[in-house]
This record gives sequence, C-alpha cells and structure tokens, in this order.
Amino acid sequence: MKVARIAVNFPLKNKGLLYHYDGDLIRGQVVEVPLGKRSEMGCVLALDEGQSEEYKNTPIEKIKTIIKTIPEWKLQENELELYEWMASYYHYSLGQLIFDCLPNHLKRPRPLGAVQGEGRELEFIPNPVQKSIIERIREGLRTYNRSLVHGVTGSGKTIVYLESIRSTIAAGKSVLFLLPEINLTPQFIQTFAKYISAPIYSYHSELADSQKYQIWQMARTLSTPCLLLGVRSSVFIPLNNLGLIVIDEEHDTSFKQDDRCPYNARDVASKKAQLLGIPVVMGSATPSLETYAQFHAPQSKGHLFEMKERAGDAYLPAIELIDAREKASKEEDIWPLVKTSVEAIKTSLANGDQVLVFVNRLGFANYIQCRACGHQFNCPNCSLTLRYYKKKNLLACHHCEYKDEIPTQCPECGSLTLVQKGFGTEKVQEVLQRVFPDKKIERFDREEIKNFTQLEERLHDFHSGKIHMMVGTQMLSKGHNFEKVKLVLILGIDSQLNFPDFRSQERVYQTLTQVSGRAGRYSQDGKVLIQTLNPESSLFQMVKAHSFHEFYESELKIRELCDCPPFKRIAMIHFSSRFQDRLIGHVTDNIGPMIRKLIMDHFQEVTILGPRPAHIEKKSNQFTWSILLKSQDLTQLHNLLKSFEMNYKTVASVSYKIDVDPYTLI
Repeated sequence: MKVARIAVNFPLKNKGLLYHYDGDLIRGQVVEVPLGKRSEMGCVLALDEGQSEEYKNTPIEKIKTIIKTIPEWKLQENELELYEWMASYYHYSLGQLIFDCLPNHLKRPRPLGAVQGEGRELEFIPNPVQKSIIERIREGLRTYNRSLVHGVTGSGKTIVYLESIRSTIAAGKSVLFLLPEINLTPQFIQTFAKYISAPIYSYHSELADSQKYQIWQMARTLSTPCLLLGVRSSVFIPLNNLGLIVIDEEHDTSFKQDDRCPYNARDVASKKAQLLGIPVVMGSATPSLETYAQFHAPQSKGHLFEMKERAGDAYLPAIELIDAREKASKEEDIWPLVKTSVEAIKTSLANGDQVLVFVNRLGFANYIQCRACGHQFNCPNCSLTLRYYKKKNLLACHHCEYKDEIPTQCPECGSLTLVQKGFGTEKVQEVLQRVFPDKKIERFDREEIKNFTQLEERLHDFHSGKIHMMVGTQMLSKGHNFEKVKLVLILGIDSQLNFPDFRSQERVYQTLTQVSGRAGRYSQDGKVLIQTLNPESSLFQMVKAHSFHEFYESELKIRELCDCPPFKRIAMIHFSSRFQDRLIGHVTDNIGPMIRKLIMDHFQEVTILGPRPAHIEKKSNQFTWSILLKSQDLTQLHNLLKSFEMNYKTVASVSYKIDVDPYTLI
C-alpha cells in the first residue's frame, strides 16, 4: 500500500500524520481519515512517504488507512502554500487551520445571487493627485508589489480603488476587496455596482453556510472576472485568476483574529499576493505605525502615496475641544453632555443637517454601585463589573453571556440607594431624546443592530433623512459617507487615553481622526466637537491640527524608548486554566524559568517580560497569565517559540496559545 502524509483537523503542530491509501491522490486533496475512535477531515500534504524514516520506525498496525476522498475539495498549490506559511508563522496546527478556514461542506447549496455591475463612466474626473496614483498603480498590475495610499478622510481613496479595480477587470482578472467591517458592505457595493461591469459578490458572517460554500466553489471555477468584497475571512477564498487585492482601512484591528489562529488578514493578504505574483493596495487615513514605518523607510520597496487634501470642494472639518468640566445649572439635566455641545447640536439641526454622536461604550451605565457601602456588581465568570442596560433592565457582562436583573437593594448592606456610574450609547440617546423630543434619534451599535438586514435599514433611514441624529460606537467611525452630516460630537474618549497598552495613544488618534472624518465630507463647514476632561493633551492638539506626521514622529520616539514595534517584533504566549493557583504555579515556577534559560543559552537577542496576569485576568471562568517576548531578530523570536513548544510539558487543565504580532499586550 502507498503512504501519504495528511494534515488532520486536530491541534497537533507537526508535519502531519501518515496514512495508507489505495488508488490515486494528489497534494491538496481533502480526505476523511480515522483518528482515534472517530473520523476527521484531513488534507494531503505529501505522497510517497513509504521511504521516510518516520514510516520505517512506526509499527505497521499504527498506520491506518484513509477512509475516503472528498472529490469536491482540492486545495490549489498556492492555497496550500499560504496555509503552510500561516501555520509556521503563527505557530498553529496546519490541519486545524485549513479546516477553520474552509466553509462547511454541503452537497446541495442554495443558489447564490450576485450584483451585476453597470459599468458606467465616472461622474467627477479623478483630480491630478488621484490620477497620478492611479497611473502608478496601473504600471504595477502585472507583478507583486505593495502600495499604501495614505489619504485624509474624504480625499477620494475610493476613486483610486475603483479605477485600479476597473483596470484589473478590463485585463480579464478578478479583484479581492477586503473591508474591516460588515457594515461598510452596502455602501461599497452601491458605489462599485455603478461603475464596474462585472459581477460583484459579498462575503461576510451573515451569509448562510450554503452561500459561503457556493462562493468558494464558484471562485475556483469562475471563467469571467468578478469583484469579491469581504471581511477578514474572505482572504482565503481561492478566486480564480486573481489580479489585485485591495485592503481598505488597513490599520483596523478587525483584520486581526482573536480566537483560533490569531492571524492578521492584512499580512496574510500580502503573503497571498506575493505567492500569486500580483499587487496589493492598502489604504487608510490613519495607517498603523508599523505599516507607515515600513513604507516611509528609505530602503522601502513599497510605494507610498500621500493624499493630503479632501477631494472636490470639501475641506477637513474644524475641530473644537469642549471642556467637559463645564458645569450645567441645576435645572438642566443633560449629563454627560455639556451646554456648549447641546447648543451646537441645536444649531445644526435647525439648519436641516444631521448629527452623529460617538460614544465608546455600549449600554446605559458602565456599572452600578451602592452609595452606602461601595459594593459593585461583578460578573461571576469574569473579573469585570457588570454593565447596566436600562431598556432591558439588565446587568450584563460584555465578555461572556452572563445576565442578571437589576437588584432593588444592595446584597451587602441592604441599602436601597444604588447609583449608576459612567455612561454609554443608551444613556446618551435618552438624554438627547429628552432635550430634542421632536427629533428622531437612533443608535448605531451592536446592541441595536444584530444582523445585516437591520444594518441596511438603519443606514437607509439615515441617508434618506428619516433619522435626525445617530448615536453610535466604533461602527460609526469607519468609512461611511453621510452627505447631510456637518456636525460630529465625540464623548467619553478620555478613558482610552491612559489605557495600559503601548498602542493606546495610536488607537485614540485613529478613532478621533476616523470619527471626525464623517463630518462635512460634502461641504466646507464641517465641525467636530470633542468633549474632554483633558483639553490640554498634546494628542488632542495634533488631532485638531490634522497633523498625522507630527503624531507619527512623536509616537515613534516613544516606541523606540520602550522597545516596541516597529523597532522590535513581539509575540505573546497566553496560558489559561480554570484553576488560578495551578496556573500561577505552572507559569511562574516552570514556564518563566524555562524560557529564560532558553534565551540565556541560545536566543540572547530576545527579551522576556512576565509571566504576569492578563489585564482582565478572568474571562468566562478562565484565568489567563501571559509572557511577552521582544526581539529585533525575527528569526530568533520564531526559533525561541519553536524551542518552547518542543520543550513544553503539558499540564492537566492548562492550555497555551501563541500570538505573533499581537494587537494588544494586556
């Protein structure tokens, strides 16, 4: 019998398992194999393994036979190469990775519809800056290269994307367009459908399994070019004859997966483009410091394009800092707003404009506290206070599914005086509705909008003018074009400024810039009000001046002092267990010393911080402690991680996870 090496859907980080087989197999074929007392899916990595040392040293009865092949699934060579690179780079099981990414196999998928593009000619011709960038990108469409379009909000990056897509499709090739959030899909489909003469497909979490499966199968055999818009996971779809990958809002944390394999879709897309020999175009008004540093470096091989002004007749909005310490009179009940903000909203609404209000938290209050004894209501599963939702009359944890009714008295001292601390979108909406009772005010957050249909309806109502004011979270900040919005109010941003993470300042700058970018995109008199308790902050001054380069230079100095990216590469190892004492003893007595010895003996270019408890030590009844590794030498960093895994001895009820290039260190 012949022998094949199979990557099995199981958390084993090895080169695959050996299986006997009859007949013909090819690399990339999906098969079903026995594994213990059950069967699992697997993917063929190599054939003719009968002469390998592993086969010769394994008892014949230990090597089982493949159950069957799955003829509908064969991975192309470039697909398999991408998965192999990811498994190596992110230190993740190859078999598990492949089947995490593939859609569920279905024999009778439902028909899949596509939006057929109309292929109209553009209505405002690209301006000279856009035209120059478009021409430069067109010149590189036949080979692998990376471009970063750094353009202020409203500068017309979409036109650059659109013309690059049109050129690619005209050459008979398909395009993959990556979006950070599902809520941007309707806007881009509407825009692209006017000007692209090709089928347009969307791929996101709201699709049924049958629809996802159909897109994957269609993608492999498509003979005519198409445009596929999708969120993070669409980077794995094997589009036939792919000619261009575009990544909008490349800085967005949504491109980084937290569960399972913690990959970054932006980086995976670049690797995919390299394997296929095609260009990748990234765009952002606030590129990540790491990306911008790569393109800004003198030795950079990528193309950096700057767009410093808004397109057409629009100007960047004026940004004003409102001192949130301003006191309201006793008869006014407008907290957390202040009178200056309310007056600005009143003026804007009177002029027939719409208003956006950004709040960085959900719910009505951040937590509930007893005024008598100070007791707070905590989640029993997580080391977090419970958030109060007034409409549902619930206390709920935003990390697990725990919910509880609001108590009538303190369980500790029996006091009836329970006070609400902090605020979220629900509280702000209530206050605004009380101040403006004749206006329709809706929320734009994940508590209100739970599916794609609700998303489309809410956006349609706002665009059509049925909604006068929208209160929302991060969902509001990303890429939306709201024609009648001239005023944006930002609340509650102070809490993020002192967050214990080296990227906190960058995230605040990005959030403020992106939210501000929703104001005045079609006018010359847009205004942004930032309500803050710290108006003297230098960060706010840089946002006010629309000075990305000043922020970049100042932040770069801090990153260099603290040995953080882009000056050092980082990785984290997270250890989790339901048993806190067992976990702490394991990581402090065994793991920490073991890694330190490896560093001392073999990997002296790597530094270690920790072990230490995670910022939220307990989540969903799991305690987590972490180790941070830094190095300027990426090879040493990866080799240390490999050595750790080779030397690691498992402990009952303790698991670990490696995160390379983490987005958060807490």
